[in-house]
Amino acid sequence: MDWIAVFTSLEAVCKENITALSGPPDLPYGDVSRRLVTCMRKIQDHGRALEPVVSGITAVYHHYDFDSDTPGNGYRTLVKVLQSCLLHIIHNGRYIASNCHRAFFRADHNASEMEAYGSVLCQLRALLYIAQGMLHDNSPGQLYGEQDGELSRWLVREYASMHKACFYGRCLGFQFSSSLRPILQSLIISMVSFGESYEKQHSGLGMAAFSLLTSGKYVIDPELRGEEYERITQNLDMKFWKSFWNLTESELVSGFASLTSTLVQVNLTLTIPPEPLLLPLVSDPRLSTPVSPPVAHWGPGPVNMRLISYELREGQDSKELLAFTRTEAPPISLSLVPFGAQKRPPSPWLLIHFHGGGFVSQTSKSHENYLKSWSKDLNVPILSVDYSLAPEAPFPRALEECFYAYCWALKNCHLLGSTAERVCLAGDSAGGNLCITVSMRAIACGVRIPDGIMAAYPATLLTIEASPSRLLTSFDLLLPLGVLSKCINAYTGVDSETVQPTEGISTLSALGRDTASLISDLSHGASKWIQSFIPAEVLGSWSSSHRRSLDNKAHQRSVLPCSPDSSSGPRDYPEGFAPLRSERLSVIQPRSCPSVKNPFVSPLLASDDLLRGLPHVHLVASALDALLDDSVMFARKLRNMGQPVTLRVVEDLPHGFLSLSGYAEEIKVASDICVQRIRQVFQQTTLPCCTRK
Repeated sequence: MDWIAVFTSLEAVCKENITALSGPPDLPYGDVSRRLVTCMRKIQDHGRALEPVVSGITAVYHHYDFDSDTPGNGYRTLVKVLQSCLLHIIHNGRYIASNCHRAFFRADHNASEMEAYGSVLCQLRALLYIAQGMLHDNSPGQLYGEQDGELSRWLVREYASMHKACFYGRCLGFQFSSSLRPILQSLIISMVSFGESYEKQHSGLGMAAFSLLTSGKYVIDPELRGEEYERITQNLDMKFWKSFWNLTESELVSGFASLTSTLVQVNLTLTIPPEPLLLPLVSDPRLSTPVSPPVAHWGPGPVNMRLISYELREGQDSKELLAFTRTEAPPISLSLVPFGAQKRPPSPWLLIHFHGGGFVSQTSKSHENYLKSWSKDLNVPILSVDYSLAPEAPFPRALEECFYAYCWALKNCHLLGSTAERVCLAGDSAGGNLCITVSMRAIACGVRIPDGIMAAYPATLLTIEASPSRLLTSFDLLLPLGVLSKCINAYTGVDSETVQPTEGISTLSALGRDTASLISDLSHGASKWIQSFIPAEVLGSWSSSHRRSLDNKAHQRSVLPCSPDSSSGPRDYPEGFAPLRSERLSVIQPRSCPSVKNPFVSPLLASDDLLRGLPHVHLVASALDALLDDSVMFARKLRNMGQPVTLRVVEDLPHGFLSLSGYAEEIKVASDICVQRIRQVFQQTTLPCCTRK
């Protein structure tokens, strides 16, 4: 990207608009013209101030890549996001300058669009100043600074008071491709509608009906949507977050999704009783070591799993395995097995999967669609572990259950349709963390380690330490800082609500949840249907009175004095600049907890001795993910130790993209990369220690 050309174009567009809108005096859009002129002058000032900052960052950001063939780190990401914002401004500015004197020019709509991007540019300028401070303070090549350092405290203070609604309104998803924006918009609209009904304590049909009535206004009024999303995430209710994401667990929603998913012959839900295991020692297979069932917090308990296999294989319909099933209906889709067809022999491969969800939500059911596809593409049985979730089950319960499931699978692979000659662990986000820590525990216990790991956008540092990519949490759609801190606190036990899980859920409550999910889907469709009949001019003016109110609030934000607790400190911005401030402060309290620095919680903090002996680790990260630097730094740590590792950074996808499989071609391409990495584990013989391909 030629940044000189970008800033030159921005300057030219600003001047062109200021000239066009400053006269003649009889211009028909008096107040709106003045708004646009004021906005373009602010954008012009931001552009002039940002040019030297961007120049300084781009001159050195390649030093923070994993290697020369793998460009990707938080500094690059911030610059890329800024680039997307500036290109939108340049495009919109050229349109305004060319059409502002035409009869059907939508003056108010275009002014609101430009003001929204101007607000986003202002906030990005603040984040780039913080990134500039990181370059100055951190050691060369280091994306993270010292633990509990000044920069991390500055980030928390800024997040607490910084205005974020502008990122979720008209500019929602501007940094992503055009094919992803409608998906993300639908997700955010669903979340704010659900949040409004959740806070009114509706349940079942009441919550769904209320969402039906309210979701349309968030389509029509983007400013209201942004304000509401900021309000929800500023001080997140963890129960709300879990409730929203667990909607995907309902039978009805998953049933609709399964209509387009790959058909598999085996889809079993299993419950494994907590019985001690004996596994041979790697150092001397003649000797065995005991593996205890999970016991943390409430004593021994069963471990839930799901077995997925594209083809029925020997052992998968055995009475011994079916004795572990959790379903009342026939667990194997016999109708999908051709009449008279013989069972396939056991596969030499076995894929063990740990799902993502921030350690607090989702199960294998939420990840079923891409796992079915993987089972077909790889022709391998997949065992996905439904570990217990925080805050009810904080660390180390999930790790204990996943390690026990791994050991049980090794010992009982004949029941899973595999000989387990090669075993790969795969997981995303929190599941990626568990892939690494389960392997670390296997090393520590002396049992067989997996033959490889595929970790997609893993969380390797469970703190809220500042890094360039973690600055994205100031406006990330799926992983804002408030959500990240709550998930970390829940898993590490800071906000523990430890209770022993119940065995099931009532049919009535399940029916209410499924019905609510159906009507919620219908409400989104109804909103889109209503929008299709509303002329664009009406959409632009429908909420003008509300927008004027928000404009007044935006002005108040720009001059809102900040309390000493929220923004003052040893760090400051250049004289004459301050980011926009929110009227509602977020409360994020970084808490000191021994678990946070436990290497089995944050493997990036593990000593070389704990990591030495890990199998080949394949990391797949996204350039627009707030956890990108976790992958980059962990890959560099392993490489520097001489451990085999690869890193692939995909472009333009959000955190958690595997859960959105099937919605966009870019996501399918990224999922295929994950499949390629898993296939490498199964087919590898001898690989170099550090490689990209």
